[in-house]
Amino acid sequence: MGRNGTVQLRLVGESPRPPRRQRNIDRRPREYLTPAEVETLIATARKRSRYGHRDATMILIAYRHGLRVSELCRLEWSQIDFANGLLHVVRLKGSISTTHPLRGTELRALRRLKRKQEASRHVWITERSAPMTAGGFRQLLRRTSSESGLGFPVHPHMLRHACGYKIANESHDTRALQLYLGHKDIRHTVRYSELSSAAFNDFWKD
Repeated sequence: MGRNGTVQLRLVGESPRPPRRQRNIDRRPREYLTPAEVETLIATARKRSRYGHRDATMILIAYRHGLRVSELCRLEWSQIDFANGLLHVVRLKGSISTTHPLRGTELRALRRLKRKQEASRHVWITERSAPMTAGGFRQLLRRTSSESGLGFPVHPHMLRHACGYKIANESHDTRALQLYLGHKDIRHTVRYSELSSAAFNDFWKD
């Protein structure tokens, strides 16, 4: 019996409707992470499995460079210039590719990873000697966030947003942030500045 007393018939063998997907806003308090939350994820990933160093390094690189999950999983060693401390970021979805500096923490983590795992052109290798997939990283991040005590599920794009908000909160130039994230349209970048609290820091003096 449906609404208004109408009878609803279901064909034999017809599957019931799947449950409606829960909205992101109902599952997570926001669509980005704070630097402290990212550090919590990295620390949790580092100790949660025998692939902890790989997992922690993936989260670090995704966050520091604002990578989409597809850009992260396609990363190859040829994009990493250890001698000059550079990462050649190949952007997808029509975004602008660029070159980012790699800091000491990142370089040490990547060098250790390259020493530990078998030779491959891909940076992120699974236990089956195959490149990490986007689905695999989503699952990895979901398990890590569950064990981290953050209290809400984390998806890969939250790391890209975390990068944008962190840089915007430090009052860096919006144009520079646009280039760093590879946005062709600066309107996609401005939202990070709009939601940054840095502009309000001098409103109250305690």
